[in-house]
Amino acid sequence: MTEKALRLGTRRSKLATAQSGQVARKVTELTGRPVELVEITTFGDTSREHLAQIGGTGVFVTALRDALLAGEVDFAVHSLKDLPTAQPDELTLAAVPEREDPRDVLIARDGLTFTQLRDGARIGTGSPRRMAQLNAYARNHGTSIEAVPIRGNIDTRIGYVRDGKLDAVVLAAAGLNRVGRIDEVTDFLSVDTVLPAPGQGALAIECAATHASLAAALAELDDPYTRAAVTAERSLLAALEAGCSAPVGALADLLADGQVVKEMRLRGVVGATDGSTLVQLSTTGPVPGTHDQAMALGRELAAEMLAKGAAGLMGERAL
Repeated sequence: MTEKALRLGTRRSKLATAQSGQVARKVTELTGRPVELVEITTFGDTSREHLAQIGGTGVFVTALRDALLAGEVDFAVHSLKDLPTAQPDELTLAAVPEREDPRDVLIARDGLTFTQLRDGARIGTGSPRRMAQLNAYARNHGTSIEAVPIRGNIDTRIGYVRDGKLDAVVLAAAGLNRVGRIDEVTDFLSVDTVLPAPGQGALAIECAATHASLAAALAELDDPYTRAAVTAERSLLAALEAGCSAPVGALADLLADGQVVKEMRLRGVVGATDGSTLVQLSTTGPVPGTHDQAMALGRELAAEMLAKGAAGLMGERAL
């Protein structure tokens, strides 16, 4: 008799089902058990409001977590950047697989790069973090952009450029990679220009804390370097008391000496959405060996950023 299928809770979007499908195949390889996707509609999927208005982080996660706690699904896959920074005791973050490309990318009309866009170009993004950094970059180069708040799935967003409503849109490279559309990118935005959202490009695999055997099996998919990096990034975000509607960017990357990974560098940015002020700092230290060390790295950088004036920028909410 074949074992009962494991039920994987996922959002319904094309991107969510693509990334959940990739995880499902790996879980089947590991456990020998079939995995079926259970599509769940979240408040973030049905609301047409801008994310900053409907509560930011958590709007894509709550319904999935409710299904986990109710036993309707066995485990769930989230985009890690959607997870609130506080982890509920009843759920365990069983695995953070190896991260995809964390960068933001531009899809612009006529194959243009960011620096080739006309002065005053209309760029679509629903993210205050992206708005702040792109506005600051334009200011520093003597041009301006008009950041246009948009929502919707990848098709909808790219459609605004294709039908001429916008000059460009900003998306995450990881999502485009996962749905096989990375070849439509016209410019990869360097992390020196735009720091990504904390956890961008990483997935979170979550199950009930009581389901120890499943958690142990899923842990095989965990990448310790990715987990350390995103833990530091999310610790910075939590210490700045920021939800996903606040303009915070963070990236932890590993600094290698030849083949040997020696240190982790954590960079953080908070900005006014019009780009007039950015507080951007970095810190470098030994690669965190424990969860607590990764958390400490984030908290230390947040404290420095707050001392440099980040607190005054945190109250901003993009319209």
